[in-house]
Amino acid sequence: MLSSPSLRQWQYLVSLAENRHFGRAAEACFVTQSTLSAGIQELETQLGAALVDRTKRKVVLTPLGEDLAGRARELLARAEDMVLAARAASVPLSGPLRLGVIPTISPFLLPRVLPSLRKRFPDLRLFLREDLTARLVEQLQAGKLDLLLIALPYDGGALDTMTLFDDDFLVACREDHQLARRNSVKLDDLSEAPLLLLEDGHCLRDHALAACRLPPSPRRDGFAATSLHTLVQMVDSGLGVTLLPRLALDAGILRGTDVTTRPLQDGDAARHIGLAWRRGTQRAKEFSLFGEALVAALKQPGSSSTSSQSTKQKA
Repeated sequence: MLSSPSLRQWQYLVSLAENRHFGRAAEACFVTQSTLSAGIQELETQLGAALVDRTKRKVVLTPLGEDLAGRARELLARAEDMVLAARAASVPLSGPLRLGVIPTISPFLLPRVLPSLRKRFPDLRLFLREDLTARLVEQLQAGKLDLLLIALPYDGGALDTMTLFDDDFLVACREDHQLARRNSVKLDDLSEAPLLLLEDGHCLRDHALAACRLPPSPRRDGFAATSLHTLVQMVDSGLGVTLLPRLALDAGILRGTDVTTRPLQDGDAARHIGLAWRRGTQRAKEFSLFGEALVAALKQPGSSSTSSQSTKQKA
């Protein structure tokens, strides 16, 4: 029977791949440098192959070492899933949960739901990471995050998703803009003023373009905003019009500005807010429960309603 490396040894390899330095890798694993170095050497002996090229200046993983480090990340993530799934079987949503959230959702949704979630699940330790969708998906697949709260649809590979609610888009313009005189706005009307968007990398940009039936990378003159708050300030300065999600409007993003909104008549003018997790995780039921609790928190008195709050599961 083959002698299998321990999870600890795989953890050493992953840490070395991420830090590219024996000292920093050892510090991340809370062991001495000599302990980590010996663990890597033992791993190489067990496998009968070199995983690391050691030089005086830097640490370079061999092609096999890089490949095995990637597989080890998945292995460690699944091992952690099994431990947390066993814990959740007795007390659901207790212990740590690393949640990644995109910046066009986080400041507008989380303040409305976190107090209720804390009250319902007092033993839940929620750690939040805000970033763009692509980077959050990368961290999820690497086992650094457990769950994502993002806008759908998003092609993230081997993910399972749960749609929570639809977040309508509205046309935003200054109160003295000609579009403000109308009860609603047609897609063709948006050609009357520059359409301001977020920078590339924000999925809200792609969803807004899809709502306007525009290509993914239209040619635009001028600037792109780095956040929804910056986008609102650009509109307030008379630089153009934009599409804003209902979620941000309900949170008061237009407060103190001369910007108003009008509904969009045609197009699929909404994004879908939902959860995403690694396909095959042992914690899928627990994550579904988290999504149901999040929607229930939105329905509580004092929390602004969303356009649609029915949940549905998609494998």
